[in-house]
Amino acid sequence: MTVLVGVSPGHRSAAVVQYGELLARSLGMDLVIAAVTPRSWPPSARPVDTEWLEYADASANVVLDHAAAMLAGDVKATFVVHEASSARRGILELVDQHDARIIVLGSSTAGQIGRVSVGSEADALLHASPVPVAIAPRGYRVGKGARITRITAGYSGSESSADLVIAAAGIAAAGDGSLRLASFAVLPPAPMTAGVGANAEDPIREEWARRMREDAAELLREVAELPHTPVSTDAVVGTGESWSAAMDDVEWEANDVLVVGSSSLGPLARVFIGSHAAKVVRHSPVPVVVVPRGRAEVLAARAEIG
Repeated sequence: MTVLVGVSPGHRSAAVVQYGELLARSLGMDLVIAAVTPRSWPPSARPVDTEWLEYADASANVVLDHAAAMLAGDVKATFVVHEASSARRGILELVDQHDARIIVLGSSTAGQIGRVSVGSEADALLHASPVPVAIAPRGYRVGKGARITRITAGYSGSESSADLVIAAAGIAAAGDGSLRLASFAVLPPAPMTAGVGANAEDPIREEWARRMREDAAELLREVAELPHTPVSTDAVVGTGESWSAAMDDVEWEANDVLVVGSSSLGPLARVFIGSHAAKVVRHSPVPVVVVPRGRAEVLAARAEIG
């Protein structure tokens, strides 16, 4: 079992390598760091094509050498250059070849520092991967030898998100970490109209928050009955007039990871990220992991068995 880190040839990224190493160390898995390079199709012996492929391979090896230099050395790592017709296809081929249990990607270079920014390749995998997809915020850094200390499981009130919470509890317990449930919502203030005050939406906000806290308390009671439990548990609710504000409405610590589930409308065995989860992911100030609905059910069952 491995953690598969996808790096872009020609672009050094400390964030994705450090996040991959953190996950591999915390999960007790080996690390595979891979650069996918273009495959010439149809095969061509033209000098310009050959030169381009040689340049792509050389660039990939430079990036892999840079990644190797950043590792702490306590996690077994393999470095791979893989040819494929597209980055998405290449990553999925590598998942099968290396028995990867999670894919780790970096944020788009166009994104905001300190936030998760989903690029085109990550977006494609967020709708097609058979295993969880993890994305590091742009500029993410972690101390050498660090492990995940707390998993924050996104809870929306659905049955599938309840499975995600139980699955996250099992993973947190295995790594001697803490578990936190978090619900987020954007609730902009009501427009000022005749007879309607600025606080007209407060009852709606308060009722939603009350229901989320009650559901979270019930789930945490289930977590407490698992064969193996996290070091500690907690539940929070974040609201704001924007998704950034809602995410910042709760506190975040170093070595936190936010886990969200894929949409219940998508395929069972694929990560199919819904609009709500997509907004949470795109505004997260900490690394995220998006788990396919079917995978969450399997992990939840394992946690319940122990």
